[in-house]
Amino acid sequence: MTTEVPGTALASLQSPHSEGMVHVSVLPAEVLEYLAPQPGATLVDATLGAGGHSRMLAQAVGKEGRVFSLDHDLKMIERTRPSFSSLPGLNIEAIHARFDLLPEILASRNIGPVDGILADLGICSDQLDHGERGFSFNQSGPLDMRMDQSRGQTAADMVNQLSEYDLANLIFKYGEERFSRRIARYIVQRRTEAPFQMSADLAQVVRRAIPRRDPGGIDPATRTFQALRIAVNDELAVLERFLSRLELCLKPGGRAVIISFHSLEDRLVKTAFRQAEKWEILTKKPVMAGEAETQANPRSRSARLRAARTIDPSAPEIKKKGKYR
Repeated sequence: MTTEVPGTALASLQSPHSEGMVHVSVLPAEVLEYLAPQPGATLVDATLGAGGHSRMLAQAVGKEGRVFSLDHDLKMIERTRPSFSSLPGLNIEAIHARFDLLPEILASRNIGPVDGILADLGICSDQLDHGERGFSFNQSGPLDMRMDQSRGQTAADMVNQLSEYDLANLIFKYGEERFSRRIARYIVQRRTEAPFQMSADLAQVVRRAIPRRDPGGIDPATRTFQALRIAVNDELAVLERFLSRLELCLKPGGRAVIISFHSLEDRLVKTAFRQAEKWEILTKKPVMAGEAETQANPRSRSARLRAARTIDPSAPEIKKKGKYR
């Protein structure tokens, strides 16, 4: 089944939404297909980012519906919120919070279980493309990488303080980088001369540590930067908590759509949705972007969408094993 994306919603995904923002939300048609938003529904976009998905969902549920959009990054909320004024009458509330706190967020607003929840786990292009946040290995900036810059260790703290052993384990575990020990050794040797402060400095050292490159492959610094970002923001632990509480936030038969961008995230989502007493899986295998989308938005190539809906015990079609027919 293919769902047509409304023209106005598609336009909001494909064009800059506010000054300096260029992020394009991935898999819009597939999100609408598997989340199946209905007019008047209450939805959650657990990862606001540049707001493309939120605007699309708000248009789908209409003026009688509501969309609550969360983001851990206050700067993204501040940059995205003004774009919502271009859709008068649609109800989108942007909330500064981690998505694993969704039950508390809903309770604080006297909101019960909702009809659907979307989480796009990819880092926003606007964060990657602006070097001042430290996420990018192509643009230099302070080696920070914190989504919430008001608290926690920075990436610079980690690369300057962790032991070579712990640094190698971190890069291997979260970046799945086979040269992790070599990279950690190069980092430790380099920091004896001067502590790391800038992202470009770290990227240069990582590139030197990789003994050879695959022509046309990803930048050698990619996996190390991914690993540090995940560790700095405790991303996998936050995702595990979110998935363990997700069912509590949905009505019986409510739908969850999760888009991941690397195997560590996708594995956690796949495992969570396999709990047959809680979920009916709607995607037997991850849904990926088609050729047209990957050509228009190369970052969509690594996107993997999984969807499920909560078991409704009152539904007549429920089987004894907890599955829908």
